[in-house]
Formats: sequence, structure tokens, C-alpha cells
Amino acid sequence: MTIRVMIADDQPAVRDALRVTLDAEPDIQVVGEAADGAEAVHQALWRRPDVAVLDLRMPYVDGLSAIRQLAATNSPPKMLALTTFDTDEYLFGALQSGASGFLLKDSDPELLLEAVRALHRGHGLVDPQVTTRLIHRFATLSPAPDTDARQRLTPRELEVLRHLARGLSNADIAGALTIEEGTVKNHVASLLRKLGLPTRVHAVIYAYEHGLAPHR
Repeated sequence: MTIRVMIADDQPAVRDALRVTLDAEPDIQVVGEAADGAEAVHQALWRRPDVAVLDLRMPYVDGLSAIRQLAATNSPPKMLALTTFDTDEYLFGALQSGASGFLLKDSDPELLLEAVRALHRGHGLVDPQVTTRLIHRFATLSPAPDTDARQRLTPRELEVLRHLARGLSNADIAGALTIEEGTVKNHVASLLRKLGLPTRVHAVIYAYEHGLAPHR
């Protein structure tokens, strides 16, 4: 199955580089390009890509606004935020607005391809350069525990969620809980469904926002 991708960036050279990288893959096709946020929303609604790669700093309508607008539509594309700035405002704003992934523009091109494929599969991906800060930022919160989530999730799902919040992979969680990696995947899928979350990235945010993450 070919992954249909739209790219949005106000710099032609960046768009060219993204298109060359993505179109070189046999399973990925760039179906639209935009130079600003307003055009990005229009292109996404017209072209119906599977994944939209959006620069966060664009003229007229910025990337964050475009993400919010697309997230509010029926069947929005999976959205990957791209920026040269790794400030908390951009990172958290993008994820909380509806993006499922966040990459810095100086990331390895292979990470871009990995992110596009991960988002298409329904997963999230945050640049490893900022993952630690994402977790530490939410670790500073001290909210009241989400008792409703505790009632909806099984004890094992709560364990898996806490390990997700520590930034562990499925393989690491399987080792920590002495279960099969496939079982971990099933638990992750189940807890995401029960909590109404799109990706494991959002599960990490949810865990810290609702007092379900392990204390540090």
C-alpha cells in the first residue's frame, strides 16, 4: 500500500529536500505541497493524504493553527510537525493540537521515513532529541490521579501505561513485565482505545497529565 503524503513548508529548498527523500521510497508518494498553513489545510482537504508533514513556522496561517484546523475535520490525516526550533512551546503545542509526531529539521532523513511509516500505522514518533524533555516536562506536573481511567483499565494495562510514561519501548516493557512483546502491543492498543487516544505519544502525555505516571 502506498502512503500518500502532503508536505508544507514555506522554504522551497526544504520542500524539495522533503519531496526527494520521500518520493525515493517505493511505498511513499508525495501527492501535494504547500507554502503556508492556509494552503496546507486546503491541500489536505483536497488531496486527502494519509500523512501531512507540516512546518510549524509558516506565514499567514502557522503550522500549529493548520494542525488544529485539520484535527477538527472529519478523517484528518496523521500529522507530523517539523521545525528547526525545539522549544517547549512548539513541542507541546504541536502534540496537544493534534499532531502524532514531532521532528527537528536537522534529524536524519531515515527518521523522517520512519516517522511517516509509524504515523501511517497509527503510531506516534517524537524526535529522540526532545523525547527526554517531553517526559521531564510532564513529570513536573502533580495532578490528581484519574480514578476514571483506573476503573477503565485493567491492572496490567495500568502497568503498561506507567512504563510507556517512562519512555520504554514495547520490547523493554515486555522484559520488565516478563511477558511477550506481542502481548504488550495488545495491551497498548487496548488502553489507547479505552482512553480514546490516537498514539502512544499521547498516552505518555495523558499519563503525566492525569497522575498515572511513576514518581521520579
